[in-house]
Amino acid sequence: MERYIVKGGKRLRYGYTTGSCATAAAKAAALMLISGKIVDSISIDTPKGWKLEIDVYGGSIKDGGASCFVVKDGGDDPDVTNGMKIYADVALKDEMGIEIRGGEGVGRVTRKGIGIDIGKPAINKTPLKTIEEEVRGVIGEGRGAIVTISAPEGVDIAKRTFNPRLGIEGGISIIGTSGIVEPMSEDAIKESMLLELGMLKEAGAKAAVLAPGNYGRDFCIQNGIDENIIVKTSNYAGFMIESAAQKGFEKILWVGHIGKLVKIAGGVFNTHSRVADARMETISALCGMRGAGADVIKSIMESITTEEAVDIIIENNLSGVFEDIADRVSKKSRMYSYDQIEVASAIFSQKHGLLAMCPGAKDMLLELQAQRIDVDRQE
Repeated sequence: MERYIVKGGKRLRYGYTTGSCATAAAKAAALMLISGKIVDSISIDTPKGWKLEIDVYGGSIKDGGASCFVVKDGGDDPDVTNGMKIYADVALKDEMGIEIRGGEGVGRVTRKGIGIDIGKPAINKTPLKTIEEEVRGVIGEGRGAIVTISAPEGVDIAKRTFNPRLGIEGGISIIGTSGIVEPMSEDAIKESMLLELGMLKEAGAKAAVLAPGNYGRDFCIQNGIDENIIVKTSNYAGFMIESAAQKGFEKILWVGHIGKLVKIAGGVFNTHSRVADARMETISALCGMRGAGADVIKSIMESITTEEAVDIIIENNLSGVFEDIADRVSKKSRMYSYDQIEVASAIFSQKHGLLAMCPGAKDMLLELQAQRIDVDRQE
């Protein structure tokens, strides 16, 4: 039975994770192997407590094993894995125990810090548990089995995920703590960013560069900062400040486009435009403190983009405002962490490049340019 949630006045359908797909395919293959009959659907329990009835395709029984696949359904929160085929192959073995392997298209872990041993397939703890439980329920206590999960499309799909940044090579991850995909969920994004912070800490980093998006990341790389210490924050500035402090980082360097970082300067720590947008108000107030007249402030308030506002500031010899913004980003971030972490900031625009750095940012930038993080990789 399909389930829905109402968000923003819209009725949105829940989906299921790659972990639930792998679990369903494994249970169905085990059932076909034991019963000798092809099945076209299977019921599984999820960690969320919901039962799922999932369609099964391509059932085959031969050579002492059985296989099938499930099609990933992300509901109304589809990601790049939506619609991909996730296969399971199950074979019995003489030894007790259920061995779960990763086949084609399932990534392999090459770095510490994500909770899976180097060299192991990227199948998270929860799916490992649900696969083992469901297969054990089918084959009984007196047998062992080898379960191989694969996703041939995952080789290419993984290139459009966080996996290459996380040191997961060759395919997708089989993930999902609840087994259910909640429409418009932020959890997966936050979990990925936390994994990046965790790997940095595991590798011995004491400082991290936070960049709201690709522009900030690219700017950092162009300015000699090791890509391994750059973590994209998306819109979750406050969450990432708190997380960095909790993980024991000593320093943060914000590097980002003025359009994102000026929101932090205004005390906005979720920078999504639907949550809050005080860009022009913050810029205008700081320009007013620098002596800007009403006509200049009016022009800024009527600007459509921050790039347009930057042009007005430069034309009116108010470039000190950029330093004010960078300084406020750092101060507001330190306040948000209750002074648990040292913060410096650098802001730029696409048209004019680097606009300003707060006091202390230059020293931190030089320190970070010299920092190279060695991550443990599979040989």
